[in-house]
Amino acid sequence: MSVMHQILHPSQPDYLGYLYAAAVAAGGAAGYAKAGSVQSLGMGLLFGGILGVGAYMVSQNRNNVLLSTLASGALAAVMGNRFLKTGSFMPAGMVASMSALMLLRYGQQYFRR
Repeated sequence: MSVMHQILHPSQPDYLGYLYAAAVAAGGAAGYAKAGSVQSLGMGLLFGGILGVGAYMVSQNRNNVLLSTLASGALAAVMGNRFLKTGSFMPAGMVASMSALMLLRYGQQYFRR
């Protein structure tokens, strides 16, 4: 099975989803450590937690992608808007890019159900 097939059609567990959740949570912690941003910490942990639950749900049933799709879409929109306003790739552009890719991945699974 190719790597691309595994990314688009996850088997149990959803490792990519867990990795994405951890990256979002770690990004929030890094924002707090670097700039003292409590909002970054809170939102990073909140969305990281939601994405972790979503990855667990996908791991249990690969068609159960609604939570992950909605959270990825929200992050892609918010961080994409922030990237457009600031022009700074880190962290807004990076999170927006990761979120857009995960939105495509989960969106494809959602519409294939």
